[in-house]
Amino acid sequence: MTNTTASVSAKSVVHYNACPVCGSEQIKLFSPVKDYSISGEVFEVMECISCSVRFTQNAPSQEEIGPYYKAEHYISHSDSNKGLINRLYQKVRHVTVRKKANLIEEITNKHEGEVLDVGCGTGYFLAEMKSRGWTAEGLEPDPDARTLAASVNNIQSSDISHLFEIRAGSKDAVTLWHVLEHVHQLHDYMKRFKEILAPDGKLVIAVPNYTSYDSRHYGTFWAAYDVPRHLYHFSPKSLKILAERHGMQVDSLHPMWYDSFYVSMLSEKYKKGSMVKAGITGLISNFRTFFNKEQCSSLIYVLSVKI
Repeated sequence: MTNTTASVSAKSVVHYNACPVCGSEQIKLFSPVKDYSISGEVFEVMECISCSVRFTQNAPSQEEIGPYYKAEHYISHSDSNKGLINRLYQKVRHVTVRKKANLIEEITNKHEGEVLDVGCGTGYFLAEMKSRGWTAEGLEPDPDARTLAASVNNIQSSDISHLFEIRAGSKDAVTLWHVLEHVHQLHDYMKRFKEILAPDGKLVIAVPNYTSYDSRHYGTFWAAYDVPRHLYHFSPKSLKILAERHGMQVDSLHPMWYDSFYVSMLSEKYKKGSMVKAGITGLISNFRTFFNKEQCSSLIYVLSVKI
């Protein structure tokens, strides 16, 4: 299902005339948002009135976006420990990779099998799965991250193009940990994920949630907008609609409790605020999540193929 709602201009940017998720032409400007992380450029974030997804207008094309990831502090690719936020991220990662692995074994009801991690970065999650006896395969578009995955975690990952060569029905789990929001070929990839899942396989998608308390609190300073690297900004409603378009269903939602603090710390950094305020905002966001999972800063969606 190739996306026909967008065009690539002579400047190699992707311009949408309709919603990239549901195809509706009822789209409006949400707000200009600045890339505080790397380039300092400003991008328009649009919103679909129909499915509620937000998306980055005129983001660089797949061929041109590479430089927007090239920063030493972009931790998923560089594994940097410079700065307080990155050091905290690395400490928390030891906990979160185990929690992710536990979730995979819980939802698949398996303690061994085949898992594919799309956008595996430096390979920490796959290393954990491999240590538990799983056949762990990773795809990663950034060659520097693939090199780090091999040297640091002994994970041999492939370029993302290998996705279309994987045997159909072969994977017990396909995971995307904060990756789907980066994918230019959204519908082509979703179609392919469904094809390579085993009949009882699970597709696991973790994405930021712009309907969360911390998003509303920080507005355009909310670090999880992360333009232009984040092409889409999902709400629970829009993710469920995307799943349904591809013959899948959302079985369960799982909060990512640490993300509210990490995102709040980055957001306060962009605002030139304080880490104390970040902690308070993260606590409030998580407190609200106790009463409604769909309020969490980031959510893990567990999808299965509709029968």
